[in-house]
Amino acid sequence: MARTVAIGIQDFSKIIENNCFYVDKTAFIKEWWENHDEVTLIARPRRFGKTLTMSMVERFFSVKYAGQGEVFENLAVWENLEFRTLQGSYPVISLSFANIKEGNFEQARRKINETLVELYEKNAFLKHSGLLGEREIEYYNKVSADMDDSTASLTLHHLSDYLSRYYGKKTIILVDEYDTPMQEAYVDGYWKEQVSYIRSLFNATFKTNPYLERGLMTGITRVSKESIFSDLNHLEVVTTTSDKYAASFGFTEQEVFCAMDEFGYDEKDKVKLWYDGFTFGKVTDIYNPWSILNYLGKGKLAPYWANTSSNSLVGKLIREGSRGIKQSFEKLLNREAIVVPMDEQIVYEQLNGNQNATWSLLLASGYLKVLSVDDTAMMEGYGKMKYELALTNMEVRLMFETMVSSWFNGSSEDDYNDFIKALLQDDRKLMNIYMNRVALATISYFDSGSQPSESEPERFYHGFVLGLLVELRGRYTVTSNRESGYGRYDIMLEPKNNYEAAIIMEFKVHDPSEEKTLEDTVASALKQIEDKKYEQVLCSKGIKKECIRKYGFAFQGKKVLIG
Repeated sequence: MARTVAIGIQDFSKIIENNCFYVDKTAFIKEWWENHDEVTLIARPRRFGKTLTMSMVERFFSVKYAGQGEVFENLAVWENLEFRTLQGSYPVISLSFANIKEGNFEQARRKINETLVELYEKNAFLKHSGLLGEREIEYYNKVSADMDDSTASLTLHHLSDYLSRYYGKKTIILVDEYDTPMQEAYVDGYWKEQVSYIRSLFNATFKTNPYLERGLMTGITRVSKESIFSDLNHLEVVTTTSDKYAASFGFTEQEVFCAMDEFGYDEKDKVKLWYDGFTFGKVTDIYNPWSILNYLGKGKLAPYWANTSSNSLVGKLIREGSRGIKQSFEKLLNREAIVVPMDEQIVYEQLNGNQNATWSLLLASGYLKVLSVDDTAMMEGYGKMKYELALTNMEVRLMFETMVSSWFNGSSEDDYNDFIKALLQDDRKLMNIYMNRVALATISYFDSGSQPSESEPERFYHGFVLGLLVELRGRYTVTSNRESGYGRYDIMLEPKNNYEAAIIMEFKVHDPSEEKTLEDTVASALKQIEDKKYEQVLCSKGIKKECIRKYGFAFQGKKVLIG
């Protein structure tokens, strides 16, 4: 009989004691311990078992669970007699920043402080142990939600000292979801204050701490060393391209297929298409564990992982991104790969204007997979490593298609759908009516802040291209800014059947110094299509000229004229 799938349980002991479905990842404990790295940072996508792993590590090492090794019986780590003696033998400090999602720095600072206060309250026996001096007890009592930053920065340092003295062993410190406060700070505009606070805390905890046995941090991203890890020269960073712990997070194909056999499911090819695609180090065919668990429990293929978060930052970066970002994203949605120079460190301050930072975030978050890496430029000292990237799997593709469609939802949804219908029917009057309504309602939605779309509608135009790609994917191949004839067309719709017309669109912003009216701008756009012979690539594929429709789009602020 198949075990019960328990969704959302992140307590290791609870899963084991209730005989819930569990894929044995306890070998991580042995690998981590034998690597002897003083401080390890592991970056993995959300819902990939990071919190469960931290719970497992605490349950194994913490003196709170001394003599309670039975939960590890029949698991990989218990096969080694040497490691059985390590169980329950160290003081452990474990904390999580997963819930630090505040709208301003003061609230975030207070919530982190409350997390630190909770640790001190759990270990209040130390005050009465006779080990602490008068000044140390005075400091212990100063730890509060309202403590100053100097006091807060030393909390973990001092607590590890107290615990080490009490138990006669150095302390293991675990920090789960370390980067959640950083991402929220970036989104809500208090990055600098948060960086300063976290840097001081981590420096005192992980660098200048003689009471530290090992440190382990997990998160989604590798925040740049210059931001919060500038003083941690001994930090071992493990990203999705690192070989260490490659099979410790997510499920391997063998683990997934064994689980499907246990539950009596046989649609392995479909499950692979939906949830496979992750690669960690040299280990390929890693499956999304959250989606697999939901599939095993419900027996239905669906985008489970994509629905666990609003993905607001990712959506914002693509929606407001530059022409280059949207054009690359167009290729990804068209099932093509992109090649980009990239550094896996996430420099949040560069996300607004740096394409490479955006791809780094998407890769770390699990939305992209690495097909190949070219380190020639880096090895020869003149550039960064180049990564060939593609969307991870069908689940991710569906998430992004839904996201693009949502850009035109709300008050403009009907108008956008009616514009698509009018376009397909070659009804220029209705095209003009509905496109003006869409532009009025959504053009500012694509603003990055520094370059309003009204004065430079490129961001809107490339968002519009992605919308066409998603809405017409069954009938047309949609491409933009590709070479044909003597130039690069703006948008081309190539029919996937023999009875629909091909479509070429050219977008131009009204220039009062060259054109008196929007009609002149439309005429200029249409002339460009003819002069540059944009239809050439369609004709070379056997599409007759009379089956190619051409439109000029003229923009002036939020006003549009189509001819």
